[in-house]
Amino acid sequence: MNKKYHGVIPPIITPVDENEKVDEKGFRDLVEYCIKGGLHGLFVAGTNGETMSLTQTERNRAIEIVLDQVGGRIPVMAGVMDSSTSRVVENIRALKAMGGTCAVVTPVFYDRHTSEMETVRHFAGILEKTDIDLMIYNIPPFVGTGIKADTVIKIADLDDRVVGYKDSSGAYTDLLKLIDHFEGTQFSVMEGITPHAMSAVLMGADGFVPALAPAFPEMFAAAYDAAASGNIAGAKKYNQLIRKSSSILSMSVNGTAAAKYAISLLGYTDKRVMMPQDPILPEEEEKIRICFDEVNKMFEELKK
Repeated sequence: MNKKYHGVIPPIITPVDENEKVDEKGFRDLVEYCIKGGLHGLFVAGTNGETMSLTQTERNRAIEIVLDQVGGRIPVMAGVMDSSTSRVVENIRALKAMGGTCAVVTPVFYDRHTSEMETVRHFAGILEKTDIDLMIYNIPPFVGTGIKADTVIKIADLDDRVVGYKDSSGAYTDLLKLIDHFEGTQFSVMEGITPHAMSAVLMGADGFVPALAPAFPEMFAAAYDAAASGNIAGAKKYNQLIRKSSSILSMSVNGTAAAKYAISLLGYTDKRVMMPQDPILPEEEEKIRICFDEVNKMFEELKK
């Protein structure tokens, strides 16, 4: 059963110019490349999209550009994460006004995180004041707390508008528990740790959210097809290729800079990251360029 949110849905970068304004042309070109490459959706204004580094104006502009360029051809999930329920509600209202239909929500951050019920109340408060789909996003390193599997279930039980879960915690056993719990429903379980992607889809995950899919869209789409069809031998081969591509992210001290540089090799966008992050270094660029070419060559061999 293909759910609305399934397959490869990358957290797309946000290309910016020298004034840290969204590069509209480059962004539109990259979005189009992703769609033509067979990706199943896009996650705009996520961690990889430097959502909290952008001003609110540029964050909204990034979302609006993606929604407009996609034009309903594939699903778009938009990050609305913020430091309180009321701030997230404001972000979702702005998203809906732009035509957005799915908001990605984390627990609040810059907070004491006194209990798991805090996150349940957060979602309940959002559901009370908004009326679009919500995707639960578990990314402990960036918000200071995780979401346990039982808490995900509690949040999902609040309303049918809670449509899925993206796990970037690496808690694989919890992911498997949620795959089993939501089997046969319309609730999507998405793997956010790319090296786990093939095994997660083989075990029943609905898809995955790889940072580098915009650099290699056809390869990641083919990898998903192999795993989703139960092709274990093919999934194992693509797993090796995915692990190879994922090594790009550790070739710089700043994984976002590594991703942006790798994607910039396509020729659509600049490698620039938002201040005050560490930029990519020349010696890192060379390593990434070599790996980028090797991944493409390996994919061509695998297709034969």
